[in-house]
Amino acid sequence: MNSVITGNFRPAFFPSQLSKNSARFLFRPFTTLVFTRSLTAKVRAFVETKPTAPIAVEKEESGGGGGGSSSCGLACPICYNPLTVISDSPIYVGSTVGSNLQCNTCKKTYSGTQTHLDLVASSGSKQYDESMPLATELFRTPVVSFLYERGWRQNFVFGGFPGPEKEFDMAKNYLKRVLGGKIVDASCGSGMFTRLFAKSGLFSQVIALDYSENMLRQCYEFIEQEENFPKEKVTLVRADISRLPFESSSIDAVHAGAALHCWPSPSTAVAEISRVLRPGGVFVATTYIFDGLFTFLPFVNTFRQNMMGIAGSYFAVSERELEDLCRTCGLVGFTCMRNGPFAMISARKRSS
Repeated sequence: MNSVITGNFRPAFFPSQLSKNSARFLFRPFTTLVFTRSLTAKVRAFVETKPTAPIAVEKEESGGGGGGSSSCGLACPICYNPLTVISDSPIYVGSTVGSNLQCNTCKKTYSGTQTHLDLVASSGSKQYDESMPLATELFRTPVVSFLYERGWRQNFVFGGFPGPEKEFDMAKNYLKRVLGGKIVDASCGSGMFTRLFAKSGLFSQVIALDYSENMLRQCYEFIEQEENFPKEKVTLVRADISRLPFESSSIDAVHAGAALHCWPSPSTAVAEISRVLRPGGVFVATTYIFDGLFTFLPFVNTFRQNMMGIAGSYFAVSERELEDLCRTCGLVGFTCMRNGPFAMISARKRSS
């Protein structure tokens, strides 16, 4: 395991609870007790890696569309068999309204809205409804979705996050093996990394995936405001991270920015990511690791269990914990880059 820790930090409490005061919506919940650094400190983080030969990437025509055409690797979240586009509407950004995809096995049909394709298992239900854990439901609200890129995400700097542009550059170092392939931006939120991936031209297709309808609407609106944006390369999909709507071994890379600690079951999510990755495919994620003095607190394990039970959020207390998570889900070559509590991890699916 490669690990680099940089930056000077001092103990501090990080606000974690929302209140009626709208100003406090600028802080992300469920990220309690982290260490912060001086605002003037620069992030200098790197990982020394051996050169690796890029894996063979099967390029597919992006966008899809047309009656009876392939849906570029999208699959039924119930049976995981391929979906077929049965309408004349393409499935890239701005064209999903009226799109219909059908599973040839279970015959279920999935529809598109103006902003995204709805590929959750309960899609189309009229009477049944279910709520997710508190951490997930919070990000489905219109106010949090609106504020995410308007102050909320910027405050992650206090937890060691270097900022989206720097994080994007760091992630690219791990993704060199799969350039030109298909990448999923899992738990994409309002799409800040989706836009960076698409505009970089490094991937043939970018799939922005989130459970929150409101986050996907924000993602759509930000894309619509961009000039000369390559919409034909981007598809917005509503889906459950624990039930990914992709065929097995069909995705070249999965990126999850500041999301792993919000997943109700990280092991189920990472196992799904492992399933959909091609052999040699890469998983890159950023999250928090609350190690150091925090691990000596006598109630830490009980606190973690209560957080997962009540809010549905998870936090790691060591790099080895995340390495073990990836290993048990079939991923190898784990690396971790640190800046205080901030961690960027990477692992890959074993090549055939």
